[in-house]
Amino acid sequence: MPNTLTRRGVVVLSAVCIACLMFGLEISSVPTILPTLEEVLHADFKQLQWVMNAYTLAVTAVLMAVGALADRYGRKRIFLISIAAFGITSLICGIAGNVYMLIVARFLQGMSGGALLICQIAVLSHAFREGRERAVAWGWWGVIFGIGLGFGPIIGGGIVAVSSWKWVFLIHGLLAVVTFVLTVTGVHESKDPQAGRLDVAGILTLSLAVFCLAFYITQGPDFGFVSPTGLAILGASVASFIAFVIAEKVSARPMFDFSVFGIRPFSGAIIGSSAMNTSFWPFMIYLPIWMQVGLGYDSVSAGLSLLAYTVPTLVMPPFAERLSLRYRPNLVIPAGLLTIGVGFFLMRFGIGAAHPSWLTMLPGCLVAGIGLGIANTPVTNTTTGSVSSDRAGMASGIDMSARMVSLAVNIAIMGFILASGVAAHLKQALPDLDATKLRVLAERISAGDGISIPGLTVSTVHEALAAGFGWVTLYGGIGVWIMAALSFLTFNAGAPRASGGSA
Repeated sequence: MPNTLTRRGVVVLSAVCIACLMFGLEISSVPTILPTLEEVLHADFKQLQWVMNAYTLAVTAVLMAVGALADRYGRKRIFLISIAAFGITSLICGIAGNVYMLIVARFLQGMSGGALLICQIAVLSHAFREGRERAVAWGWWGVIFGIGLGFGPIIGGGIVAVSSWKWVFLIHGLLAVVTFVLTVTGVHESKDPQAGRLDVAGILTLSLAVFCLAFYITQGPDFGFVSPTGLAILGASVASFIAFVIAEKVSARPMFDFSVFGIRPFSGAIIGSSAMNTSFWPFMIYLPIWMQVGLGYDSVSAGLSLLAYTVPTLVMPPFAERLSLRYRPNLVIPAGLLTIGVGFFLMRFGIGAAHPSWLTMLPGCLVAGIGLGIANTPVTNTTTGSVSSDRAGMASGIDMSARMVSLAVNIAIMGFILASGVAAHLKQALPDLDATKLRVLAERISAGDGISIPGLTVSTVHEALAAGFGWVTLYGGIGVWIMAALSFLTFNAGAPRASGGSA
């Protein structure tokens, strides 16, 4: 650590950085073990989706609540509780004997992970308030968070190769002990005497709306999208969201102040925030399946291949900051999103190549990662910088909620599209198979089950998987381009025309 920091500052920053490393790893390392979970725990495709979605939905559910709790009862106290809870729930994940126990444990882990994320930001903001020291602290936090997200795939793949999938979770028990000790010894307690009451109505209604929508998309093929059950679940999602809007409108201290959406830079950046989690991050959940099953790589090789997708997100932010200063976020953010879309279309070509390999995937992975790296930092800076300082925390919470909600919904959507694309290809190869069995078979293949049945060769399985991933990359590319256009229009609508220069 640089000499700019005091000894206590180094201890505090170390605790916060280990906490953010744990949070980042649990997002990016788990996708690489999904094919292993399918084999070891006999998990089907929908269950694998819920292994990821349980975490993201739980993070969303607690994001805004924990900030209020930490302000009222003490940031150090809530941080310690979240560290202990994350360590314990990670241990439960590691000893899970079946996929149902793992899904429940992942939900609990996600709740503690969301608390961990908000508390580390609050602790960091309070501990480092002045100029150079603050810049150094936030710089290290960003680097470590990026390492957790960027190198998670190879770390997860390496752990599976040398030990067991369980250690992808168990390792956090050890890290939590270290973080807890550092926090106890280094972090000073702080509270906000003006902290308001918890917005329980807003938290519950938003969480229920997102959960019902994700459940409808994920389980819809089973109970029927237009069946009474399906329509009831969809109706519950819509009703919950309406209730959420009403709750926030009438609350004296809402967690979502909708008036900020009238600020065009804020709204344009939030669209960009959602766009990245409509395309780049949810696809990372499924990309290891293509690398391991479609291309036949082991977990380590798949993790190494995924570095082309994630490492550009770490090296591009400084360049993105310079672009933002020169061209402004209203151009840089849509440009980054457009670049992600180009990467998805290149990946589509790479998947459909005559002999697909990591080389055919490399251009698309690099370009998509570069696009994410260009857009990500300007999005965060714009959401917090376009509102007054006393609303920056709320703006940051909306930004993070938009990311998690988009991620949860699009994990479900991409899974549905993947299975539908596989099923469409199999229907041509197995025209006599009834629709129910076809869907089950498609979901098994989508989950990474390279099965062999009479009349279905290994090459047919690979071709079907390639067709499904082709559909997913098409969705990701078109979706992020549409949102790039919406972001650009939102940023620039009503902007005065400048003669001879950009607005």
